[in-house]
Amino acid sequence: QVQLVESGGGLVQAGNSLRLSCAMSGIPFRDYSMSWVRQAPGKGPEWVSSINACTGSITYADSVKGRFDISRDNAKNTLYLKMNSLKPEDTAVYHCASETGSTGFIPTRGSWGHGTQVTVSS
Repeated sequence: QVQLVESGGGLVQAGNSLRLSCAMSGIPFRDYSMSWVRQAPGKGPEWVSSINACTGSITYADSVKGRFDISRDNAKNTLYLKMNSLKPEDTAVYHCASETGSTGFIPTRGSWGHGTQVTVSS
């Protein structure tokens, strides 16, 4: 059974940084392309970033490009998202997902973890 457990969220001031982690168990992490998805209150989910399992290629939503960095450590079965220059509009619950995504293509909800709350104050 797949388990995805996110951590690292919190309350920060605009301009600061946070690093999210996602620990995966139950399936071979290195074989899966992974993503981050976020959902702000009252809004639909938004794909944030993906990292390919085979090629290591990385993609970002335009809203976070240049500010966020996705990475993975296959030895630790862990996915990361380093978020820099945070803005109030980045406030959301952040979920990792064991599927790839892109702009307008959200990983299926069944592939998400429970999420971690990120709140950015102005």
